[in-house]
Amino acid sequence: MGRGDGTGRIVSPDGADDTGTRILHVDMDAFYAAVEVLDDPTLKGKPIIIGAPEGRSVVSSASYEARRFGVRSAMPVSQALRLCPHAVVVMPHFDRYLALSRQVMAIFHDVTPLVEPLSIDEAFLDVQGARRLWGSPGHIARMLRTRVLEETGLVCSIGVAATKHVAKMASTISKPDGLLIVPAAETQAFLAARPVGALWGVGPKAAASLQGRGIHTVADVLATPRGVLDRALGPAMGERVWHLARGIDAREVETERIEKSVGHEETFHDDIADPAVLRTELRRLADRVGARLRANGWEAATIALKLRFADFTTITRSQTLPEPTAVSQRIGDAAWELFSHVDLRMPVRLIGVRAENLRPSGGAPLALWDDDGDWRRVEEALDGAREKFGRAAVTRATLLGTARDLGALPSNPKPPRPHER
Repeated sequence: MGRGDGTGRIVSPDGADDTGTRILHVDMDAFYAAVEVLDDPTLKGKPIIIGAPEGRSVVSSASYEARRFGVRSAMPVSQALRLCPHAVVVMPHFDRYLALSRQVMAIFHDVTPLVEPLSIDEAFLDVQGARRLWGSPGHIARMLRTRVLEETGLVCSIGVAATKHVAKMASTISKPDGLLIVPAAETQAFLAARPVGALWGVGPKAAASLQGRGIHTVADVLATPRGVLDRALGPAMGERVWHLARGIDAREVETERIEKSVGHEETFHDDIADPAVLRTELRRLADRVGARLRANGWEAATIALKLRFADFTTITRSQTLPEPTAVSQRIGDAAWELFSHVDLRMPVRLIGVRAENLRPSGGAPLALWDDDGDWRRVEEALDGAREKFGRAAVTRATLLGTARDLGALPSNPKPPRPHER
């Protein structure tokens, strides 16, 4: 979910110049909330929060009506309701979101094979090679908006530009239900007026660091020596900001995306201080991470642990494994080892396990001794049983009943990307 609430949107008029453009960034508007309105028209025009109405659930998405009260994704639902007490809280229906996402992505692929999904509800398209068949990038963008609305009932916003970075900025500025075209010759003027926080990758901390040096807009960045940017942001980020402020972005649309990590986390109804209970939850999360790795043909070289304490302090710890793995037992062992070195100074609110540095399974020959061989065979058999009878059909005996007893809620439930299904 974007940060914008739809105020101050800018859109292009019909027949706007699209000279030198080739990249489209298409973003579905308040996608989860829009799907719920599609399925229940009585919700139209109401402030909607997607999340669990009880416990410590967080906001997965929100309608623009709710965003105007300050509601944002990843915010606790309880906080969102304090900001917008009259909001309607709707439980997420991820299967429905995924089905519509596939339909939308299929429309994109009808226009060009060069589609790069960024998430369930947004994608980049390179339409340079589709011009002869469909017309100019601006015309293609208008056609796509019409098709998405007619075939799904959903609204999208599109940015059209010469680069991915500018196209993404343009779609954000045009939301909701907008189209903004930035011809190549006007890229510098378009960027100069934007706040530094609008640059891709410049988060709140980086923006604050720049603003503390009097750098508030992209025009200010252009007037700032490179050394000042490096000192404020570090050399790598300083170089990126220097290039992006000048409209330099050589990245191409990538049709094959490699998942960088797979993770699951849980937020508890009540803070947990018992290490044994937390270890059980770690094992449950490790099992889910391992199952997703195996289902998608990945192995992980690094395992990370995330803990959020009762005072909302959050820490992460990670370790690199001797050999990449998709074995849940090995992932759980690594997570527990990381946990055992944490100073459990107060009860835990959230716990998470993440597999990182992924590579395709079988990328290297097995070692002479396969220490995970027995567990691998067991888990492959369990995967087959779950596929046949459902995920809840088979589980560890040590995990029986704990989800009900703890009342664990997904802290920020996100379905797998369309290409993972």
